Amino acid sequence: MNFISRREWALLALVLMYSFIPAVFGLLRIPELLGGPIIIPPNPRAVIDPVPIVLHILGSSVFCLMGAVQFLPSLRRHRPAMHRTLGRVVAAAGCVSALTGLWMTVSYAFPDALQGPLLYGARVILTLAMVTFIAWAVIAIRSRKLAAHRAAMLRAYAIGQGASTQTALFLIVMIFMKTEPLGFARDLLMVGAWAINLAVAELLIQRIFATRAFPAAISHGS
Repeated sequence: MNFISRREWALLALVLMYSFIPAVFGLLRIPELLGGPIIIPPNPRAVIDPVPIVLHILGSSVFCLMGAVQFLPSLRRHRPAMHRTLGRVVAAAGCVSALTGLWMTVSYAFPDALQGPLLYGARVILTLAMVTFIAWAVIAIRSRKLAAHRAAMLRAYAIGQGASTQTALFLIVMIFMKTEPLGFARDLLMVGAWAINLAVAELLIQRIFATRAFPAAISHGS
């Protein structure tokens, strides 16, 4: 992997660190759900119906951690076969993450303090949007529409990384408020995290595509 630049290694390390807390906490819950020792505080909904949350944890972890590697330009340029192979795994994992998230949203009985109408609606819409973006990314790459493929996957990744931003926002709020937000405040925080991620994704899409289009326009004009 010596073809990856230092800047890309730094970016990859930053994304992996950002994904670390939700991914690790999720993976630590799996032994409990499989009948092993309780490592972190138990989740009664997960214990009653562990299948969707186990699949969600595994799918989300693969999508967020392996998906970060997929955005490295050097990997696409120097190891296109690896990029395609990892892309299939990431796309499948993303769909598992989104569909099991939808499964839990509609089947688990959440108390109002943990999920109100705003969060319920956002979860349903965003999980469906995530699957749609991944499907469109697959269709786009098969049609050789590289820009559309990358934009769709970046938007799907922004939704999939919601838990990371939610964790960061919750930690900030708890530091200042000394208590965990619940009810409508929690809903706003959760939905706000996805809004931040999608806004950043759109800025990156505009910046990257504008940067690449500018030299092409100059070359065409000359």
